Amino acid sequence: MLRAVQLLASEEYGLRCLMQVARADGDGPVSIAQIAEAEGLSPEYTAKLMRELRLGELVRSVRGAVGGYRLARPADEISVWNALQVLGGAFFSQTFCECHPGQRKRCVRTGNCSIRAIWSALQNALREALDRISLADLRRDEPAMGSWVEGWLEPIPLERGAAAKRRAQ
Repeated sequence: MLRAVQLLASEEYGLRCLMQVARADGDGPVSIAQIAEAEGLSPEYTAKLMRELRLGELVRSVRGAVGGYRLARPADEISVWNALQVLGGAFFSQTFCECHPGQRKRCVRTGNCSIRAIWSALQNALREALDRISLADLRRDEPAMGSWVEGWLEPIPLERGAAAKRRAQ
């Protein structure tokens, strides 16, 4: 699926399911039923998401009566970016422009597109930011996470270009 910057439902719910496993790390495997109940999802959809996470080598399954899922590696070694890559892929794929050719077979800006440069830069910034946040980091509650993120995110100066011109008027 090609898209501009937006989070797919499978990425949001998959990350939430992964966090259920990360929170239980060390307490034993977490079952699909437990994850589904905790996140308000159907067991079928939860199973589908957990399968994707297993195929992406972020979790491993444990068979048996007390089976379920465990993290495949320590929570501080799995980033939000890793999870999103497994669950949905890049926000801006290399083939994004091929879906917007207008009335032609190929986009008229295939060789020189300033807009593509924006999407590419945004993709890199998102990747860098989300790769810095691990599942261990996400164990914080919302206020603590908000403070932690504010401490290392650099604000983007909005006083350039059109925003600066509007303020000057």
